[in-house]
Amino acid sequence: MIIAAADGSALGNPGPAGWAWFVDEGCWAAGGWTRATNNQGELKAVLELFRATAHLDDDLLVQCDSQYVINCVTKWMPGWKRKGWRKADGKPVLNRDLLEELDEAIAGRRYRFEWVRGHAGHPANEAADERARAAATAYQQGGRDIPSGPGWTGACEPADAPASAPAEASAPAEASAPAEASAPPASASPVASASPVASAADDRADEDATLFDFDDPAADWRSMTLELTTEEHSRLVERAREAGLTPEEFLRGLI
Repeated sequence: MIIAAADGSALGNPGPAGWAWFVDEGCWAAGGWTRATNNQGELKAVLELFRATAHLDDDLLVQCDSQYVINCVTKWMPGWKRKGWRKADGKPVLNRDLLEELDEAIAGRRYRFEWVRGHAGHPANEAADERARAAATAYQQGGRDIPSGPGWTGACEPADAPASAPAEASAPAEASAPAEASAPPASASPVASASPVASAADDRADEDATLFDFDDPAADWRSMTLELTTEEHSRLVERAREAGLTPEEFLRGLI
């Protein structure tokens, strides 16, 4: 099994952005754009990981701190495709270009996702985050000396990949790929220079939806407790302030 972390970073959201996947110090790749959102960086990191390993027949475990990406791949994409890449409210799906490429890349692959808490000391996640942020910073500074990494060099064997998971990580999200689909083409260049167009507000709305995506819609939810990182709490307070609400009122509105 190949075990790899994938992460994205945006300085401004949208702003200069980067993506990276990481297996070990000799096997990783990164790239970015002059302007993109964090969700686009997260999607691109996973997409490039699948492309880089397209020639292999190993199972792939993707360690990812973005519930948005995990839900896109494991829950939402089949329904979006049936509806012509539109959400339940009829609005177009954001980041459709990346999602369609990812849908093609995962076809025929054996994979699963493991959610890991970001910025919590998970070695591979921290390494991917560091490289994604370095790429974003390089674009912020004019696009020079962008850290692209060695890519899949062949020197990194799956058995040597870091297998440790954080103590607070949730159970892996299982995902199955269509058996009849063919494998995607060979890996693309790790550095992407084109800047994707996206609405940060809509991007954040899709992130918000993952907070309350319960598996059992009939469950009687009367109370709940959320554990937020410092970054998540700051973002919640900022969003509430923009809406003229208290954080509690803003959360109730999301629910």
